[in-house]
Amino acid sequence: MTRYRQPGVVLTDRLLTVPLDHSAPGGEQLELYGREVVAGARADDELPWLVYLEGGPGHGARRFAGAQAWLGRAVQEYRVLLLDQRGTGRSTPQNRQTLAERGTPEAQAAHLAHFRADSIVRDCEMVRRQLTGGAPWSVLGQSFGGFCATHYLSTAPEGLREVFITGGLPSLDGHADDVYRAAYPRIRRKVEAHYTRYPQDVHRARRIAAHLAEHRTVLPNGYTLTPEAFQSLGILLGGGDGSHQLHYLLENAFLRVGGGHELSDAFQEAVLGTLSFAGHPLYAVLHESIYGQGGSPTGWAAERVRAEFPEFDPATALEGDTPLLFTGETIHPWHFEVDPALRPLRETAELLAARTDWSPLYDPARLAVNEVPVAAAVYHDDMYVDTDHSLRTARTVRGLRTWVTDEYEHDGVRAGGRRVLDRLISLVRDEV
Repeated sequence: MTRYRQPGVVLTDRLLTVPLDHSAPGGEQLELYGREVVAGARADDELPWLVYLEGGPGHGARRFAGAQAWLGRAVQEYRVLLLDQRGTGRSTPQNRQTLAERGTPEAQAAHLAHFRADSIVRDCEMVRRQLTGGAPWSVLGQSFGGFCATHYLSTAPEGLREVFITGGLPSLDGHADDVYRAAYPRIRRKVEAHYTRYPQDVHRARRIAAHLAEHRTVLPNGYTLTPEAFQSLGILLGGGDGSHQLHYLLENAFLRVGGGHELSDAFQEAVLGTLSFAGHPLYAVLHESIYGQGGSPTGWAAERVRAEFPEFDPATALEGDTPLLFTGETIHPWHFEVDPALRPLRETAELLAARTDWSPLYDPARLAVNEVPVAAAVYHDDMYVDTDHSLRTARTVRGLRTWVTDEYEHDGVRAGGRRVLDRLISLVRDEV
């Protein structure tokens, strides 16, 4: 273990080993990385543990500098573990380079089937027993981390002291089609709100999309920026300052060169930084599998359901005079054509999309008799997680207390400083 300091906190790097397949504990092993964080003044105190599960899937735990955001509130009374979930960050990362060693797409897909919430929670239970000596710990789950926390409550509640969920109460039985059928109208509302705030962006977005339709544009790393790929910049609109980020990105798109205009290098670099999956490929490869259960394939649900909302078709918008609609947290087959980080994984993604034997992730009967204190922040009209789905789930989990707010977007636990976590702690302790 390596111990070091940042302003106000002491950190310890922890490496732990877990089986790839928990049903075969003697088989292949994975290394998990977790960053322990404790207040500098309490570094040697006996404190309860809180494990943080990041959103995603496919994102390692956030890298803080000192006690930023919610972490400042957490270290007042917890020893925090910022866990890189399997396959992410420093936890045996999975990408086009490492997966190539697995051989065929079939072997890669079979391997990645072990990287869903069920395996992540079983990892957590192994880690918990090593770190706490068997005592229950607290869980903070953001977005997909909340999906994992809900699975935790369904399968291993004895390991939980209390649970805090932010923007991550999943539908317990909804198919991926249901998720995206609810998502596209929300995405449209976010885009319309953006254009109301920044009406000048209507023309800018149409102009950029028209340019991309006429000129093949390849970004510096080999990413092909098509009109559909450009639309996916709408993923920014799910964050608190995302509309402003998108506006500033669009306003510097073109440079006058000679007698015409070209997309500026600065614009292309900014787009690449937002759209590339090089740093988190599992987000694309496994995204729809987080909804896989019940014996039916996810089958590129976002792509299929999008056909029910023709207003999102860029060619239709450009042929007429309607604003171009951006998209959001949706993964499509073309992602595996335009992004060099994903191209080698196209067949693997196809096999995962066709898979039918996903095991159930949630147990409504067990959740109905839950005894673990749980509080959840539900963001009104959250672009990433449907509010109605979340509230239906909240009513299923016995004793769960919700805080429904439109003060924050999906990133409220980060954008809100200490306030969101502080509110959830008060809720589980019945102090408000």
